[in-house]
Amino acid sequence: MTANQHTRHPGPLARLRSGLATAAADVTRGLYVITHNGMALLGIALALGLVVLAARGDLRQNAEQQLLDWLLARQAVSVEQEEEVIPVDPTAAERATAGLPHALPEQQAKVAFWLSRKYRVAPEPLSVLVAEAFRLGEQVRIDPTLILAVMAIESRFNPFAQSPVGAQGLMQVLTRVHTEKYEDFGGQLAAFDPLANLRVGVQVLQDCIRRAGSIEGGLRLYVGAVTTDGADYINKVMAEHTRLQHVAMGRPAPRHVEPTWTIPVIAPVVKEEPQEPATDVVQIPPPGQPPALPGSTGGNAPGLPS
Repeated sequence: MTANQHTRHPGPLARLRSGLATAAADVTRGLYVITHNGMALLGIALALGLVVLAARGDLRQNAEQQLLDWLLARQAVSVEQEEEVIPVDPTAAERATAGLPHALPEQQAKVAFWLSRKYRVAPEPLSVLVAEAFRLGEQVRIDPTLILAVMAIESRFNPFAQSPVGAQGLMQVLTRVHTEKYEDFGGQLAAFDPLANLRVGVQVLQDCIRRAGSIEGGLRLYVGAVTTDGADYINKVMAEHTRLQHVAMGRPAPRHVEPTWTIPVIAPVVKEEPQEPATDVVQIPPPGQPPALPGSTGGNAPGLPS
C-alpha cells in the first residue's frame, strides 16, 4: 500500500470551518485597511484645512462667524425650550408680601421676630403684617398687638387657612357674610391676599367692639359665639395679646396668663315643694316667763301657777 493511499481528504465540515475562518480574516483585514486609510485621509484633510485657515484670514473669520452664529442659534433654541417648561417672571418679587424685618422700628421688629420663632413663619412676610397691624391699629384705635393676637389664634398666620364654616384667610373672615367689604379689593378672592384680609378683618373687629362696648364682648361677637359665651376663645386671644404687649415693651413674654373672661356659674333651679303650716311650734318667751305650750295663745297654761 503506497503513501498516497494512506492520505485522508478533509471532510465537508472541516472545509466549511476553514472557509469561514479565511473569510473572517479577509473581512477583518479589509476593515482595518479601510479604517486606517480613512483616518489618515481625515487627518490629512484637517491639517490642510488648518493650513488654509492660517494662510487666509478672511476664510478664518468667516468660519468663526458661522460657528458663532450656530452656537447662538442653539442657545436661543435651548432658552426657548426652558421657557416653555418653566416660565420666568422677573416681577414676581414685587408681588411678594415680604419685607426686611431689620428695617422696622425696634418695637415692631421685636414683635415680628418673636412671632416668627413661636409660629415658625418666616420673618420677612411677618414684617409686612406687623407693620400693617401697627398702622391700622393707630388708624382705628385698636391695640396692634390685639390685632396680631386675633390673627395668631385664628389662622396661625396661614393666609390660605379655611375653617369648616367657611371663614378664610389670616383673620378668618366669613367671606360670604362680608362680601361687600371685599369689593374695594377686587372681589372675594382678595380674601386670600394677606393685606386685604387683614384690613377687612380689622374692619369686622372694630364693628364688633363698637357694638359690644368692650374688647371681650367684641371678641365674642367676632368669633360668632352663639351657643357658648366664647370664654375659651376670648382667653386665648387676651393671653396672646398680653404676651405681645410684653414683647413690644422689651420684657419677657409670660408663659401663663390668668384668664380674663370667666364662665358665669348659674345655680341650678330647685323646685320648692309646698309646705303645710306648722301647728306644733314652741314659742320662745322673753326672759322670766315660762315657755308657751303647743296650742296655747301665749297666756298662762291651765294648771300652772300664775
